[in-house]
Amino acid sequence: MTKHIWCARPRSNERISVPRRKPSRRPTKHRTFSVINPATGDSLAMYPIATQKEVRAKVEKAREAFRSWSKLDAEDRATYLLHFAEVLRKHKADYAETMTLEMGKIIRESIAEVEKCAWAADYFGQNGPAFLRPDIVATDAMRSYVAFHPRGVLGSIMPWNFPMWQIVRFAVPALIAGNTVVVKPASASPQSALNLEMAFREAGLPDGAFQIVVGDRTTATALIRSPVSVVSLTGSVGTGARVAREAARDLKKVILELGGSDPFIVAADADLDAAAKGAVAGRFVNGGQSCIAAKRFFVVDSVAKEFLAKFAENMRRLRMGDPLDPSTDIGPLVSRTQRDEIEGQVKDAVAKGAKVEVGGKRGRRAGWYFEPTLLSDVTRNMRVLREETFGPVAPVVAVPDLDTAIREANDSEFGLGASLWTQDLARADDLAKQLESGMVFINGIVKSDPRMPFGGVKHSGVGRELSRYGLLEMVNIKTVEIFPGNPGASAVRKETE
Repeated sequence: MTKHIWCARPRSNERISVPRRKPSRRPTKHRTFSVINPATGDSLAMYPIATQKEVRAKVEKAREAFRSWSKLDAEDRATYLLHFAEVLRKHKADYAETMTLEMGKIIRESIAEVEKCAWAADYFGQNGPAFLRPDIVATDAMRSYVAFHPRGVLGSIMPWNFPMWQIVRFAVPALIAGNTVVVKPASASPQSALNLEMAFREAGLPDGAFQIVVGDRTTATALIRSPVSVVSLTGSVGTGARVAREAARDLKKVILELGGSDPFIVAADADLDAAAKGAVAGRFVNGGQSCIAAKRFFVVDSVAKEFLAKFAENMRRLRMGDPLDPSTDIGPLVSRTQRDEIEGQVKDAVAKGAKVEVGGKRGRRAGWYFEPTLLSDVTRNMRVLREETFGPVAPVVAVPDLDTAIREANDSEFGLGASLWTQDLARADDLAKQLESGMVFINGIVKSDPRMPFGGVKHSGVGRELSRYGLLEMVNIKTVEIFPGNPGASAVRKETE
């Protein structure tokens, strides 16, 4: 039976983490890096950084696996994904605990993340074969259709904030399409990625079809430069630009899911109780460390004071603490650097006239905590509006009307998601059209869903993930036209229909 690395079951009141197998704490010939528990600042384990030679060996192994994996019927590949979903559910508690230890996500959200991964595997296992069926097109040919064929080995560079989900939402569509996958995970959360590798293995996936390569930026560069057909990245705008430039050297396709500074707009006719609850859920998921978290709040003047009061009331109920405690609502930020960045953004806002309604300080405990923070009197010259705020800070801007709110929301280099709260549903489609983003949610918070495409515009990315649209980013969309070539063509036609 597959053994998973982390054991965090306490023998006393103290929580511990003990590696059962690799990575080892013993010295190695490799360069190494440590994974730090952000709730305590303690080192969890040390991992070797893969060399360029090791990266290329994994890609070559994936190419070998592609030869057989791509020849399977989509229905057969789907069976492996359905088994993978079962494995995820079986190990849900262990996988969730690993995520929480590595990057500080509260345990309830970690459990939900594993469940969502299983849902995506089920969804593409059940629907992927239909998505890949050829589209018949009427032309002047005897028969013409659009086929969807795999592209080969796909390389992916993934972040730490959703350490299993972001890998799965890329890998599962790629695999059902017949590709093989090599993923370089974030150095903050390598074990969560390695657990996925073991889960695919336990599900019976052929050796080499899904592989993890652990390392740092040099590892990522080696993966991009290796003979992969497509490069996928979820990360910052700066990293995305560097990856795109590197991939362009060999004219490789890129799929980029980058930063977001999603607006949360409250109209004068909004249900303020629902909007305030949605604001808390949308801003503080994963401690605010989400590309699609609500990050800029625009509220029409006539309801701004009441909304701010309700928002503050809901925020004060949030409990900051040990992320392994099921009653905790806010855990630590992933690192000291991230905590200090958020603190700097808040100090900048206060120095320029913003008012702290709730929070505003570091947490008084070990680890990289920052209090859930609500800011009012926010203006455009403050960093919390100009930059992506990747932490538990909610800046609120009062605006004269809904048109101004939409104009201010669109005044950003980002265009990932947007949330708008109004009871005028007759205008919902028109309002959604006006917002410059890849996703719009009316009276709901922005979220990913295997059934719907995920991605942004402007500096928020290139391409889409999830749904049939995301799957088609990972295939060769091939035009096929067949014309009669001999007197027996009609017989051939009958056989192919």
